[in-house]
Amino acid sequence: MDLFKKCQDFTLVKEIQSMGIYPYFHALESRQDVEVIMEGKRRIMLGSNNYLGLTTDPDIVAAGIAAFERYGSGCSGSRFLNGTLSLHLELERELATFLRKDAVVTFSTGFQSNLGIISALVGRNDYVLCDRENHASIYDGCKLSYGKMLRYRHNDMEDLERQLQKVPESAGKLIVTDGVFSMGGDIAKLPEIVALAKAYGARIMVDDAHGLGVIGEGGRGTASYFGLEEEVDIYMGTFSKSLASLGGYMAASQEVADYVRHNSRPFIFSASITPASCAVALAALRKLCAQPQLVDQLSQISGYMRQKLLEAGVKIRLSETPIIPIFTYDAITTLTINKELYEAGVYVNPVLPPATPEDQCLLRTSLMATHTPSLIDEAVGIIAQVLKRHGLEP
Repeated sequence: MDLFKKCQDFTLVKEIQSMGIYPYFHALESRQDVEVIMEGKRRIMLGSNNYLGLTTDPDIVAAGIAAFERYGSGCSGSRFLNGTLSLHLELERELATFLRKDAVVTFSTGFQSNLGIISALVGRNDYVLCDRENHASIYDGCKLSYGKMLRYRHNDMEDLERQLQKVPESAGKLIVTDGVFSMGGDIAKLPEIVALAKAYGARIMVDDAHGLGVIGEGGRGTASYFGLEEEVDIYMGTFSKSLASLGGYMAASQEVADYVRHNSRPFIFSASITPASCAVALAALRKLCAQPQLVDQLSQISGYMRQKLLEAGVKIRLSETPIIPIFTYDAITTLTINKELYEAGVYVNPVLPPATPEDQCLLRTSLMATHTPSLIDEAVGIIAQVLKRHGLEP
């Protein structure tokens, strides 16, 4: 059989394109902001993970330009060899201090962070306990490891305990969960997870890609939100969301950090974060430290959006985060509504199977601290009007 037969048989994209509802790869022609120019037209951006709105902050942009001029465009090597800058070490030290952990290891992307951490720590006779709604990078990190993955139903602590009971006492155990789940916007049941980890001798890793800068004291994330910073062994996160850059990190004890640095293939064999990306992440972290009120602004505008959607009769999946999913149910309706919103000047993200069950498709909206009530009012008016046209009202 021809290796490419699967490519020839893959017709779904062409079918959706022929219907005029293909939702991906729209070209952005301006900065990532609350309002953007996309394919020649103004759109209200409700589909970005730029939670603190720092991608256009003048101080952040200036830090990137200064690093570009001082260090050049790239490092041309891995952190192991010629690719470590003083900037990398500075970022790791300051992030470790902010997160109240001994050490931080930085990776070239957030996705790569999960690949590198899990594959390094989980060995042939170890087990990973994984929430079913965890990010794809966690799943791929489990696949790259030599351990066995056991999945538990989303935020179902009884099912997590059932899975833990299957693991031999002699085996190493790592419970991995998103802190803030990227599609639903809900928060992991971390107190219950901590209790189960203690009962069964497991370690805990929290993916805080959508938690850093969003929840917790000063934006310190999920463990801080619950007052459990001492109980979580590993924080993982990314610089591409609240910190307005590119890259990822692991925060842990010094011994765990040293082990991962010297055993993680995705870390050892990848080029390091570019100078500009590193400087931007560091500047954004310093901005967050200096202006913790940004986290409060984000919470307030997110609450405003939720209130306005509910007042307009829009059925949403309730959360306490800037991620506010809107129920649209089946895939074709979801794509059609997404297209109509885009044409009307509102950009959101469709969430389709396998990320959701067949009949529970969503439009994922997400807020920035820099959104204004007037922009939210405008966007909600458009959303309510389009949904009503499709019979999606109480």
